Amino acid sequence: MSPQVIGLFALAALFVLIVLRVPVAIAMGLVGLVGYAAIDGWPRALIAAGQTPYDLANQYSLTVVPLFVLMGVVASRSGMSQELYRAANALFSGFRGALAMGTVGACAGFGAICGSSLATAATMTRVAIPEMRRFGYDERIATGVVASAGILGVLIPPSVVIVVYAIIAEQGVPQLFAAALFPGLLCAFLHLVVIAAIGWWQPERLPQTPGMSVTQRLRELLTLWKLVILFGIAVGGIYSGFMSPTEAAAVAAFVAIVIAFATRSLTLRGLLDALLETVWTTSILFFIIVGAFLFSYFVVLTQLPNALTAWVQGLGIAPWGVMLLLVGFYLVLGCFLDAISMILITVPVFLPLAVSAGYDPVWFGILVLVAVEIGMITPPVGLNIFIIRAQMPDIALGDIFRGIVPFLFAHLALVLLLIMFPALALWLPSKLY
Repeated sequence: MSPQVIGLFALAALFVLIVLRVPVAIAMGLVGLVGYAAIDGWPRALIAAGQTPYDLANQYSLTVVPLFVLMGVVASRSGMSQELYRAANALFSGFRGALAMGTVGACAGFGAICGSSLATAATMTRVAIPEMRRFGYDERIATGVVASAGILGVLIPPSVVIVVYAIIAEQGVPQLFAAALFPGLLCAFLHLVVIAAIGWWQPERLPQTPGMSVTQRLRELLTLWKLVILFGIAVGGIYSGFMSPTEAAAVAAFVAIVIAFATRSLTLRGLLDALLETVWTTSILFFIIVGAFLFSYFVVLTQLPNALTAWVQGLGIAPWGVMLLLVGFYLVLGCFLDAISMILITVPVFLPLAVSAGYDPVWFGILVLVAVEIGMITPPVGLNIFIIRAQMPDIALGDIFRGIVPFLFAHLALVLLLIMFPALALWLPSKLY
């Protein structure tokens, strides 16, 4: 049996295990180990399985992950999300759908210090949805905008998922952070366009709240000083070249703790809980990465990426057509897997194909990021949606899914714009690095 055939059987086995609810880390690790043994023998497979955790623990670049997670957890537990939401609402006050627009702005801002779509969606569910319901917003719109805009937590740097892609694809974290900034801001703007369109077409679904005076707006916006400092350190330090990603994450996490204690918004017990949450989140993530690396070593042995590249090139499809096919595959896969799992499973196979089609691996990372995150709001998985449902059990799951539909157009429009205009992702990195 050829390595390519073994690889195809292994991929089928991986998806069967996932459908059977086997944890993704175990499924990838098990398939990778058995597949590696089938091609190169059990002694070498066991050596690879033993060496992989050590190699990962020895990678300095991975130290950025727990530090960014800690910064986001501390910011969330110290009430910065509520301050951000009030400031965003003040900025849009007086417009129809101001609370929904404020939610988009809050998700974008919180994503800049959190880096997780699930954490952003969970936080804004508690903060934004009760407020929108109080003012008579359609529940579908209220839940839909939180679930969809929560994705901005991954698109706008710093982002843990971007770091994971950088490690798998062997690309620079600063370049990927720079590449994600404009697409993330554009995604937020497209959400505002969708909200404005709904307000024009169906104004009864988006009540108009009273406007604020300039003084009131400024007073609320001034409360964002904490977030400005953290974003300036975490992202500005990297963009300026003054700090490495790990140094910027460490300083930003420390400053977040200092600010939280200085403003008395975090207790010693709260800090301990934040540290425990960081350890738990990081441990789960690293466990998945270990399984993914073992699986990727096996994929390299099968030569599947080369075979797939040759097959696609033989079809004679234009490069943009290849990208649309990959995006469609990610949208389907997003119905069954979370974002990090999709990236870890597919990038070793698809990245060589994208490079052979003439696309930059940094640009491809941003396209993949957008595509896989759409899966966070599509059935039957839609993790962002289930996060909302868990905290708002009185809202029907079907209503939440229906509320997502208008905002899917914003994400799909972003995918098309990235394919048509790669400079949206590549211009800033080219100027900074």
